[in-house]
Amino acid sequence: MNNNRQQRHKGLVIALHANFYQVRLCKEDLNEELNGVNELLCTARTRLSQKGERIYVGDQVEIEAIDWKEKRAIVVAIAPRLGILKRPMVANCTKLVIVISLMQPAVDANQLSRFLLSAETTDLPIDIAFSKSDLVDFSLAEQWQKRVERWGYNSFLVSSLNNVGIEQLRHSLDDSPISVICGPSGVGKTSLINSLIPSLDLKVGAVSGRLQRGRHTTRHVQLFPIGNGGMIADTPGFNRPTLPKDPRKLGWLFPEIRSAFIEKPCRFRNCLHQNELGCTVGTNWDRYTFYTQSLESLLSPH
Repeated sequence: MNNNRQQRHKGLVIALHANFYQVRLCKEDLNEELNGVNELLCTARTRLSQKGERIYVGDQVEIEAIDWKEKRAIVVAIAPRLGILKRPMVANCTKLVIVISLMQPAVDANQLSRFLLSAETTDLPIDIAFSKSDLVDFSLAEQWQKRVERWGYNSFLVSSLNNVGIEQLRHSLDDSPISVICGPSGVGKTSLINSLIPSLDLKVGAVSGRLQRGRHTTRHVQLFPIGNGGMIADTPGFNRPTLPKDPRKLGWLFPEIRSAFIEKPCRFRNCLHQNELGCTVGTNWDRYTFYTQSLESLLSPH
């Protein structure tokens, strides 16, 4: 048997640092002879670069040429991926959690919907975490929960200040190998992660008083262990999610339209759900105006 093959170990890429990769060893490769080492700083074997193979956070990899004392190694192979998120760049993601603040800044239904449309293009399970729930009356927070439930989404009310909802959200992430935490800047994503993983002390930025937007405190994607084998990704915030380019695909990014269509398909397959003849979706739903405005912006010449 090849001796080099015997020395290979499997791991998960948890962060990128320029041309280096932080790799966390898989549980089955952790044993007493590793002297407590569970993470290694790695470079990529030259042939991977020559073949144009990129390594992403979330990749399962094989490493060898390990220097346990210096905690260094070389990535020699990348396992097949379940998929890659393009924004943020994360491989093998299994769940998205969109964080939106109830106050400072207040919820913007259209902004939330734009994030949801971006998330829907991934075909991944999506949850919503309403942050800063301590800053509003419970009745208002509950209204938002019921509203997004009608849209088709599960949600959590959370507060990093008093730990409301943190345990429930943490429990929901236990069974997800890689959950990506995303949303606009300034909604408290980093504070939420600090609450979910108390041992962390990630830098948190203040919210701008004039624009009610937070400064970007996360500069790159990084995975952190949570619960029983799950990982969560803190990602850079962004304020301008984009709509899909194909107008015909827009409707399928709305759970309201999908559920109506599955129950009773529209008369015509190319229906754009604008109250056309034979459309079964109708106009009596919360986000209909947002849908039609989004559709018009896609159909208008640029």
